[in-house]
Amino acid sequence: MTTEPHPADAPDLSVVVPADAGPEALRASSASVLEQTLRHSEAVLVDPGRDSATTRACADLAARHPRRVRHVTAARGADPRDTGVDHARGTWVTFLGPGERLQKDAGRNLLAAALDTGADLVAGTWTRLPAPGEKLPRGAEQAEPAWQRPLHTRTRTVGSLTDAPGLVVHDSLVTGFCVRRSLLDPEARPAVRHEEAPPVGDLLFGVRAALAARTVTLIPNTITTHRAAPDPAADAPARITAAARAARLLARHGHPGLAAARERALLTDHVLPCAAALLSMDREERARTAAQVAPLLAGHLGADALAPLDPVARACLRLLADGDADGARDAAYALANPGTVVSPVVAHAGRVHWRPGTEAAPSTEAAPGADPLDVTELGLQYRPFARLDLLNTVTRATRSQGRLLLVGRIVLPAHALPGRPEVTATLVLTCRDQPARTLTLPVDDIRYARDALVWRACADLTRLLGARGVGDRVWDPALRVTAGGETLTTPLFAEPETVKPAGALRARPRLGRLTGDTWQPYVTAHHRLAVCLLARRRPARLAEKLLHYATHFRPARALRRRLAAVAARRKRLAGQAVKARVYRTLLLRLPVRKGQVVYEAHMGKQYGDSPRAIHEEAMARGLPLRPVWSYAERPDGFPADARLVRRWSWPYLVALARAQYWVDNQGFPHALDKPRHTTYLQTWHGSAYKRMGFDEARVKTQNDPQRRRLQRAVDRFDHFLIRAPHDADTLGRAYRLDPDKLLPTGYPRNDRLVAAREQHAPRPPLAEALGVPDDRTVVLYAPTFRGGPGHKDAELPLDVRRFAEEFGSTHVLLVRSHYMERAALPATAPGTVHDVSGHHDVSELLALADVLVTDYSSIMFDYALLDRPLIHFAPDLDAYTADRGSYFDLRERAGGPVVDTQDALHEVLAHLDEADPHWKAARARFAEEFGAYDTGGAAAAVVDTLFAAHTPRRRPKPCPASRRRPAERSGT
Repeated sequence: MTTEPHPADAPDLSVVVPADAGPEALRASSASVLEQTLRHSEAVLVDPGRDSATTRACADLAARHPRRVRHVTAARGADPRDTGVDHARGTWVTFLGPGERLQKDAGRNLLAAALDTGADLVAGTWTRLPAPGEKLPRGAEQAEPAWQRPLHTRTRTVGSLTDAPGLVVHDSLVTGFCVRRSLLDPEARPAVRHEEAPPVGDLLFGVRAALAARTVTLIPNTITTHRAAPDPAADAPARITAAARAARLLARHGHPGLAAARERALLTDHVLPCAAALLSMDREERARTAAQVAPLLAGHLGADALAPLDPVARACLRLLADGDADGARDAAYALANPGTVVSPVVAHAGRVHWRPGTEAAPSTEAAPGADPLDVTELGLQYRPFARLDLLNTVTRATRSQGRLLLVGRIVLPAHALPGRPEVTATLVLTCRDQPARTLTLPVDDIRYARDALVWRACADLTRLLGARGVGDRVWDPALRVTAGGETLTTPLFAEPETVKPAGALRARPRLGRLTGDTWQPYVTAHHRLAVCLLARRRPARLAEKLLHYATHFRPARALRRRLAAVAARRKRLAGQAVKARVYRTLLLRLPVRKGQVVYEAHMGKQYGDSPRAIHEEAMARGLPLRPVWSYAERPDGFPADARLVRRWSWPYLVALARAQYWVDNQGFPHALDKPRHTTYLQTWHGSAYKRMGFDEARVKTQNDPQRRRLQRAVDRFDHFLIRAPHDADTLGRAYRLDPDKLLPTGYPRNDRLVAAREQHAPRPPLAEALGVPDDRTVVLYAPTFRGGPGHKDAELPLDVRRFAEEFGSTHVLLVRSHYMERAALPATAPGTVHDVSGHHDVSELLALADVLVTDYSSIMFDYALLDRPLIHFAPDLDAYTADRGSYFDLRERAGGPVVDTQDALHEVLAHLDEADPHWKAARARFAEEFGAYDTGGAAAAVVDTLFAAHTPRRRPKPCPASRRRPAERSGT
């Protein structure tokens, strides 16, 4: 049946709702259409006619809302969505899947974008229900794909799909979009229809619509919610089939690049999640799933598709395509637990392979993805036994004479224990809520097998695991293995079907059996074996119910709410906002403590930079000062001759309020005003290449209160160190500093570099501490900070593993990530790469380095003082300067070669001895232009100026003629 509105009431938007998910889902979807703020919208309910309850629900909705709900019966064999389109009256059409709902303003947002841009297709974002056990971001009720937000950051219209590839590379257009109805006309060419049965047809329809649209508009608004949670294993066959067809469709329409990207996304979006689902399956279901998926992967695991993936992901896909369900499951475990060795990797012809028998033809230059089972990139061959995280699988778990009998197998790579030394082991159980509490039990037997260690342990939990019964109910077992003088501890990987025969074991808690009476082995959500104290017998169950009642009846709930409110208030009182208010109202009234100096470097993250040089100069002179150093997290490495306070702690605030001097290189917290009796020296942390302060585009777009806060923070400075006229022209102007505040002393941290250049001293003691041989060239790689607020993880532009493979025999690479980021380095041959990001003082690293490789970091200005080779490796130089802006053209004024590919970098390094002499003049000009005031006496000059009241009169160190400014050398 069909209920059609009057033509005068033709809607702007028709929402096609196939009624194939039951009456309740149908009512929820329909209600979301009726609640739209866009009143000129209709719901077209397509009834497949298979369920009388659904038919009645459709008829009831159409009868109650005759102007906005239409009931259409789909013909046998017809696609319900196409049937809905054929009966739609709206200018625009959108679709809702089973149980999906439109966000309240979805129709209005879609129509507004369509009318403003004239696009044929408008797409917004969508959310879905979380899968069982899925963790959501704090405050989120539904999940959304990780690739969706970058695609919809702002409203934009594209005329080519290559300008918004994510629309068709991922399953973006499965919901949350609308299409101009004329585009869906059966007579249109090309016809945009659901040509395949669901769900393949649903997945392909959006791609066809995007290809047919002249223009597409993307909006950042959420359109659809409550999409069904994915089932990676069950959905995999349809999704793989649809993705493969979508790739072919894109290729036929002249988009080979998008087709290749769709092939790669097929693996990451669908196949790898399917492999991860194998971890939760029993052996039979796992084998059945692998048998279904394996044939579909034929032709999709080419080297180009696999190359961008992690080596373990490549191996996982290859094993799944081979139908090896257990191998794919183990690889999926390694993906979920990075670094875990789950297969007996073997070295052959300079390469490392997943397991014996998978070696390809010998090649030392194998391209990534060429051999999916080549895992040389993981660097496992360089890790000693104690640093290997080996998969320890429980192969048997059962009861034996009232004890828990465990049998397991530890994967053993061929290189791990050469010579097969004697091996011993113990079983260690750790209390989950109190990790300091452990129980160590003997292992009955452990011995070598062909490519594994097999072990057997019989644990008398009833007698030996003396838990109290409160606060220590869950214990996690692990195996501690010792061989060849090395020890490693590995958790127990287990499957429910293996652990189930263990049943339950009697427990004797120290607080009595009312707290629990049974030890129950089980498998955690992370697929590891654990034992839990449960109440199974009647007395313990009764006690558990009474305890539950006592903690959940109304007075107990009220008490919990009161305690939670008290805890929240305590947390709020300990927060920075309250502390800043107390600081301003009370602590600033405290009297000055004469001679007290508060030092801080990089917001308390390091003991280094110019504040360290100033501190050490003052201490070396024996000045009557009271030094205080702030630290951000741990005080390790900070000076013993100073008082240490944690940043934002109460002692920190008191120290700042009473200090006579503040010295830092970045900025004390903006919310803290400087006391009237305090002199603030800002040493700063580097000359400026990128735009800074009020010159930044980000700051220019801030509102007036934000800019005023920055100005107030800068106005606290009494002195600001500069190292060249360039700093006055850039930093001084960008932060609107009074010229009288600028101290042209140079940077105290650079005194060490000037001395190293002039004295030609041998390598500093740091070389011996790092184990750097005298005959190796030391290359320091120090890129700049590329992230924004809250950014932590860094992806280094330099391929460290490749560098180590090509130069490891002659060079040592020191990697220094920015102090606001952290970078994970790949495993490489011992002694070839060192992560020195945690080293406090970068000046020590610069003095050690024979070559500096950086991008456009301000470290380049400091290193130029050493007159040593400087290389700029900046693949993103143009993009970065376009985004942040710069004060000069680096390519024109650099003190060393500027390269944008790693091949070019390696070429420069390989011929550095021949090329570097040509850069000496440019490097000298660079050092003179950006370090004219760095003469080697900056720390002494700063101490003389800042601490004049505590310093005996002394003659300043003369400035060498070679480092004077041109005007000074000429006598003018």
